[in-house]
Amino acid sequence: MRIAGITIPDNKRLDVALTYIFGIGRSKAQKILQEAGVAIDKKVKDLSEKESSAIRGGVEKNKTEGDLRRAISAEIKRLKEIKCYRGIRHIKLLPTKGQRTKTNSRTIRPYQGRKTMGSGKRKLDKK
Repeated sequence: MRIAGITIPDNKRLDVALTYIFGIGRSKAQKILQEAGVAIDKKVKDLSEKESSAIRGGVEKNKTEGDLRRAISAEIKRLKEIKCYRGIRHIKLLPTKGQRTKTNSRTIRPYQGRKTMGSGKRKLDKK
């Protein structure tokens, strides 16, 4: 089954399988299935045409995949242009939502000649 250009795995439960679509998590998947009137624990391969079209309609009501990615990048671009605090953090490739940067934040910060620190305390050499 394909929804929003993504192939949904056949052997997974519907609420898990719908999370393969960018922009749909577990709670949103459960809401879509509830509105479509389909059991959450049903597998994708057991769906009828009517049920799959109802699920497709529910997914299309939400912003997903390319539209959502474009909206997110446009929002980040807007923040950078107005040079607000979060925009400046995006420009500098630093965490934007208040995380600490002395330690951690290794995934967002680019390597700029920084060395990985141990505990932060200098070890004494024993002779």
